[in-house]
Amino acid sequence: MNNNSSKKWLNPCLSASAVILVFSSCLVGPVKIQVLDILAPLFGQANSIEQTIIFQIRLPRALSAFFVGLALGASGAALQGLLRNPLAEPGVLGVSASASLGATCVLYFGYLNLAVYALPMASIIGALTATTLIAITAIHVRSITTLILFGVGLSSFSGAAMALLLNFAPNPFFFSDLANWLLGSVENRTLNDLYVTVPFLFVGIGILLFAQRGLGALTIGEEAAVSIGLNLQKQRILIVLGTGLATGSAVALAGIIGFIGIVIPHVIRPFVGYDPGRSILPSALLAGVFLTFADIGIKLINSDSELKLGVVSAIVGAPIFIWIALTRGAENA
Repeated sequence: MNNNSSKKWLNPCLSASAVILVFSSCLVGPVKIQVLDILAPLFGQANSIEQTIIFQIRLPRALSAFFVGLALGASGAALQGLLRNPLAEPGVLGVSASASLGATCVLYFGYLNLAVYALPMASIIGALTATTLIAITAIHVRSITTLILFGVGLSSFSGAAMALLLNFAPNPFFFSDLANWLLGSVENRTLNDLYVTVPFLFVGIGILLFAQRGLGALTIGEEAAVSIGLNLQKQRILIVLGTGLATGSAVALAGIIGFIGIVIPHVIRPFVGYDPGRSILPSALLAGVFLTFADIGIKLINSDSELKLGVVSAIVGAPIFIWIALTRGAENA
């Protein structure tokens, strides 16, 4: 397929799909909603119970799923380009777990009531710490296996720290809050949650898009990229900062959603000529589309206990991750 032609239709098609799915998600739920109920405010009609359900419950949930997908898709594509590692992803490398640890600390010590930005800031700080450690490690370690093991260790440490906090949980409600972070969910999200987290999320994605040209240069190797004028240190800082802001905001909004950052860039890469920089935006859009679609599927399943979004992403993504790892190992054999 011609890369120029695919570039022209890819992002518009994904954007249109996102709008359709977010709109469709507002129609799905226990209470039957008509299309005209969503469009009524455009014609100046008075508020109704249906519109309250749409704009206070369903729309925030649909937008949360889409925005989380945006952040994780963009972060996964950027990390894979920076580290030149097809297995790099916020969840696998421990970034999501570190961000979740930051959020868990805020919940445990009761700082959530002190400031509205306490939770997203703690998540972002945790994500920035993890991405910084990963970037430093990547400079000194050339083995993909070693880097993945470092990420697994970082994730395990964060998990152990959360288990420690769980062990000393002050009340049973903390168990429920921590379960949401570990399983990942956009259930019961509100417009206020979006107001607090989405600005940081968009700033992170904006930084990653600003740094995308440098990722294209890195495909020829670090030394060659530097020789043609790439500021490697600045490039690393931008990717670490952008990934930390985007992933931290996503975790603050939905908890841990794994494997999306690995799978989606692999789907997109053939359509953009295997350019890691050019894959950031379409990867973000497709990940948002996927999580919105998955959340609609969750709402359609009749069960006493709602399936978590992070569980769905793991069920779909884990087998694909294994396939990618095995394929990578066969190529290097």
